[in-house]
Amino acid sequence: MLLYVDSQFASPYAMSVFVSLLEKKQAFDIETVDLAANANQAPAFAATSITRRVPTLIHDDFALSESSAISEYIDEAFPGVRLYPADPRGRARARQVQAWLRSDLVPIRDERPTTVVFYQAKMPPLSAAARGSAEKLFSAANALLDGQSGNLFGDWCIADVDLAMMLNRLIVHGDRVPDNLVAYATQHWQRPSVQQWANKPRPALGVL
Repeated sequence: MLLYVDSQFASPYAMSVFVSLLEKKQAFDIETVDLAANANQAPAFAATSITRRVPTLIHDDFALSESSAISEYIDEAFPGVRLYPADPRGRARARQVQAWLRSDLVPIRDERPTTVVFYQAKMPPLSAAARGSAEKLFSAANALLDGQSGNLFGDWCIADVDLAMMLNRLIVHGDRVPDNLVAYATQHWQRPSVQQWANKPRPALGVL
């Protein structure tokens, strides 16, 4: 298998798929795509990835992009630890969490990009809109965890990684995050598969 990821190893969506493959103990190669140079628009990559986005996974003669779709495919195609809950309602809720984190909370994603996490970039204080998004994030996370600090749905699942990543945008920058959510995010960030992505050698910002 071949996994296309961004050249800076800063995409939270590429990280999610990378972790999914490691958790399933699958062998795969990595090829980086320089998004800053619009390499994802090059004809060769466009012919491979319908959406011209990373991550894109190549498995035999099958190419698939969009991170949550890839993780669901990996979960169904390979044995091993489950990436999604076993029961239908749990799976649906995990997919809801993933879809929400990818489509909402835009002020957080804009004002606390993943360079904060992977490059320790410093950004201005959160705007009112971003603070509102943060409160929405905390409220939803606490409702999902229901007073717990372990996993969202009993056993670990890939949605835990995605939620921890969103929280870490704020935690690593030093923004206020409730203590129980800091503990939750820290626990999932220390998972060995996540640490393998976190510790990837990265080019300097702007030098790819």
